Amino acid sequence: MSENLEQSFVAQLQANQNIIHKICRLYTDNEDAHKDLFQEITIQLWKAYPKFRGESKFSTWTYRVALNTAITLYRKTKRTISTVDYESHQHFVRDVDYNYEEEEQIKLMYKAVYQLNDIEKALVFMYLEDKDYQEIAETLGISEVNARVKMNRIKGKLKKILNP
Repeated sequence: MSENLEQSFVAQLQANQNIIHKICRLYTDNEDAHKDLFQEITIQLWKAYPKFRGESKFSTWTYRVALNTAITLYRKTKRTISTVDYESHQHFVRDVDYNYEEEEQIKLMYKAVYQLNDIEKALVFMYLEDKDYQEIAETLGISEVNARVKMNRIKGKLKKILNP
């Protein structure tokens, strides 16, 4: 791959890595699993980057690849992750410390969200990231109306979970 392509990817990934960290937090419950998933998402983004045409924002494309990777890996009770030599690609992204000590309210919300199915988790995540329904629908591959209906149902589910 060309050096320009690599530099472009690294810059885009650096600017959008918090998206990946948040998705990792949503689908994992410990630091090791978080790091493994972050690495796998990064690898999948790198593999797919040459096909990124820029028809959507890089962040939208990152959401799609990251969510699909997380859902695919963590849907299975027994998961195996095929790895690639990451050492030779470590220069891509500087490691940023991720703070696992969150407020009690956020912990309760995550606990409630963990009880949702994979697609519901993805929808809630994007909603909380202030993505509009059009972008949510495009990322998840559903209609905008379907995204709105699903979100309303999820809100009801979360209310029941948080206020039994």
